[in-house]
Amino acid sequence: MLRPTHHTFAPLANSEQIKLAFRLAFQPSRWKKGPEHAELEEQLSRAFHAPAHLFASGRESLLAILRALKSRMGEEVIVQGYTCVVVPNAIMAAGMTPVFADIEEDTLNLDINEVERLITPQTRAVICQHTFGIPAFTKELRALCDRHSLYLIEDCAHVMPDQSGPKEIGHLGDAIFFSFGRDKAISGIAGGAALSKHADIAADLQRQKNEAPGLKLWEIKRFLQYPLLYSISKPVYGIGIGKGLLFLFGKLHMLAAITTRQEKQGKMDAILHKMPNACAVLALAQFKQLQEINNHRRTLTEYYFNEGVLRGWPILLGVLPDFPLQKFPLFTPGAERIRQVLKRQNILLHDGWTGCVICPADSDAAACGYNDGDDPDAEMAGTQILCLPTNPDTSMEQAKKLVELLDPLLR
Repeated sequence: MLRPTHHTFAPLANSEQIKLAFRLAFQPSRWKKGPEHAELEEQLSRAFHAPAHLFASGRESLLAILRALKSRMGEEVIVQGYTCVVVPNAIMAAGMTPVFADIEEDTLNLDINEVERLITPQTRAVICQHTFGIPAFTKELRALCDRHSLYLIEDCAHVMPDQSGPKEIGHLGDAIFFSFGRDKAISGIAGGAALSKHADIAADLQRQKNEAPGLKLWEIKRFLQYPLLYSISKPVYGIGIGKGLLFLFGKLHMLAAITTRQEKQGKMDAILHKMPNACAVLALAQFKQLQEINNHRRTLTEYYFNEGVLRGWPILLGVLPDFPLQKFPLFTPGAERIRQVLKRQNILLHDGWTGCVICPADSDAAACGYNDGDDPDAEMAGTQILCLPTNPDTSMEQAKKLVELLDPLLR
């Protein structure tokens, strides 16, 4: 098979998104402003019963939320180990201090007992990450935050629930944020949203968005190129041509980095930007397909789950077959060796969440305030996790081939 089975190679760049991006490439008047920006905000507001505000990325959306809390310099935000570097970066850019809590192995999400142990008079908020779409214990965290007068922020970068749920995601936080990056629940190639039911926080988010500048046209152009360039490269990746093309596109700076060198060193640009209307066009189209996209994820989640039970795989207890998982996690010793073996079959399971507590693996965890040994379960997850793709670019045929190749390796 020439097309790779993968997590990160434009997994949501379907035929509609490619056509939209191609048309938008010749309509620069729609890149910065247009009706789709307001329509996407309206649709999100209606779905999650809170005013939505669009920013240029999920990390900027989180930064806007933290600033809206009117925190004092040095106040603490509890966040889980096993997270993306952009989360502690946003906390530090807001003048606050990230405090890392360990995770539960069965959910890859915050251990509530660890959260409570870390609460101090300086604690202002808790960020609840629904890792890979596995619901965190939001009800229990909500009660804990209420007892200690803390804000609960839901990190929904990995999941966007539809009418079928999960119901415990996206509705109990004082604020929630989404990412519309290229491998998230839905994709605008870039962009993010911040929402809050609190009138004072929502008003401040609106003010910040109104004052935010737009991105430069050349930056928006690179986002629109992303689905087009990958549509050329993916069909011939298995014979090496696609890999060469992507290397060339990168060298020519035609593709925007997911995380910059500066971000991997624990630094974030403190300037917020509006989400480009061109990205809102792409994200809005996928939001209208959310049920279909999530149902595809549910189908593959259920398939991996049932095959795993039948074959005796190490399935996490927090995973249920009806979840629209962003990816399906397993724990196994020798996970990196398995990824290397499958890579020879054009199955690329590297996703940036391996070999590290703060991803990607080449991030400077110490610069984010994490000390080795602080969160042993999170560190174990980074070394033993093996994730299977559920994205719309993964067909059932590819999933079946992956299962047959993976089974003997797990044994």
